[in-house]
Amino acid sequence: MKATAIAHPIQGLIKYHGLKKPKQRIPFHDSISVCADALHTITTVEADSNLEEDVVVVNGKHVAGRDRERVETVLDKLKRLGAYSGFFKVVSQNNITTGKGLGFSASGFAAIGVAASKALGLKIDHVSLSEIVRWGAGSATRSLAGGFALWYANRDGHSYAEQLASPDSMDFAMVIIPIHSETKTEEAHAEVVSSPLFKARLKTIDHLIAVMKSAIMNGDTAKVGQLAEEDTLNLHAITMTGRSHMILWEPDTIRIIREVGKLRSSDVECWYSIDTGPSVFINTYQKHAGTIVDRLTKLGFSNVLTSGVGSKPKLTDKHLF
Repeated sequence: MKATAIAHPIQGLIKYHGLKKPKQRIPFHDSISVCADALHTITTVEADSNLEEDVVVVNGKHVAGRDRERVETVLDKLKRLGAYSGFFKVVSQNNITTGKGLGFSASGFAAIGVAASKALGLKIDHVSLSEIVRWGAGSATRSLAGGFALWYANRDGHSYAEQLASPDSMDFAMVIIPIHSETKTEEAHAEVVSSPLFKARLKTIDHLIAVMKSAIMNGDTAKVGQLAEEDTLNLHAITMTGRSHMILWEPDTIRIIREVGKLRSSDVECWYSIDTGPSVFINTYQKHAGTIVDRLTKLGFSNVLTSGVGSKPKLTDKHLF
């Protein structure tokens, strides 16, 4: 059987950084995110017993190495649940292929999980599927939940995400600027425990999670934006002070940060947010999105996107093959 799913990447609001159990992709602490509906991954999965091995194609290229291992891990877990001994053909495509730190690994594995489950005819509950896609990418749990989501590092012995608020629960818009980088996210996550600042983060993270959760439940756009910006600085300070002194930002990242400050000084309410990479999300109210895009366009940025909040993954009959 063939099935296709569409999932949306996530922006970390209170971001996760580092893995307590790297193999299982279990983080040190809880985290909160929001899905971006302007970005999406579409993935078609077909169970084909005539294949001699799984075929995995992402953005037009056959996947190999560590990336393939991550896909195989998720597929194998679903195969065991479905008592399926054959192989899959997987074709996945992101709607944009430039920029690092946009959360496409999250949407990619969420889409694989949903499509492969459907292709096998599995009836699997949300928590179980969340824990399976987590083995591919931790943030896939949050893409699977959709909207504003909380990923539990450990809730009664389980690590999964659930939706806190729906996509239309508040006035929230994102301006997204993709910026290229060759850095692997896994490299940055491996650095965190070597930073002298990481222990301080662990001491304060529960409070930050509680405040962000309250802001989302109250529909407080400004508070969400402010907290995400502060958490951005916290996360990158840890990365920069780790063993390898990794600096994930590019010159364009700094230009955008400074422009956000100028916009705020001219009464345009907006806040930057940067995940593990150089790309920038600017969180704002819907009424300001056009003004922000115009300013960035005048600065020479030609690949600026505006976005609302994305939903959980959906099945579609528009297959990629």
